Amino acid sequence: MHDDDLLQYTQASPAIDCNHLSILQFAKLKAGSSKDQREQAVSLYYAVRDGIRYDPYTLHVDLDHLRASKTLETGRAWCVPKAILLAAACRAVGIPARLGFADVRNHLSTARMREIMKTDIFFWHGYTSILLLGRWVKATPAFNIELCERFRIKPLDFDGHGDSLYHPYDLDGQKHMEYLHYRGEYPDVPIDKIRATLQREYQTGSSWDGGDFESEVTLETQKD
Repeated sequence: MHDDDLLQYTQASPAIDCNHLSILQFAKLKAGSSKDQREQAVSLYYAVRDGIRYDPYTLHVDLDHLRASKTLETGRAWCVPKAILLAAACRAVGIPARLGFADVRNHLSTARMREIMKTDIFFWHGYTSILLLGRWVKATPAFNIELCERFRIKPLDFDGHGDSLYHPYDLDGQKHMEYLHYRGEYPDVPIDKIRATLQREYQTGSSWDGGDFESEVTLETQKD
């Protein structure tokens, strides 16, 4: 890939506002003292995975809610804004990054979510694609470790060498996530495409307000 082509994956964009002061400070702090870009990316991955709570009830498909700086401010987000934040943090320390998407069948949900969605398919599930050691590797920082422990799912690890996409089974051997359809990788979030799909596939459209996801998870996963 030529330098001109890489430029779009290192500069700020509308949602990936890697030049925002809060993003610059976050990236510098969480990347650590290593000068190795792979080690920096791994540190940033875990900072986003576990430092930002996964919350699907924050789903809004508009620029104001998707910006990396907004996610950092609120401290909770669904998969796409978390992927955006990781991409922004990588770009802030000079690591090329872009956004990737796929449709997945995901069993990590609550009764209320299933009622809202009317399906177990998550359209436009987001991940971050990071250029490391000369190749693009996929990292999915969506589900924080506490959430995975509640659902008895092994947290997704990332070492900067191989792709980290999803676990097909949980710790009990039950199906957890299934890859259905690849939607491509982009220099910034394709808001119009995502909004159109969600409005078509989910009766509630492209925003879900209300609900306490963590409380629902606690109630539905607690042992008798």
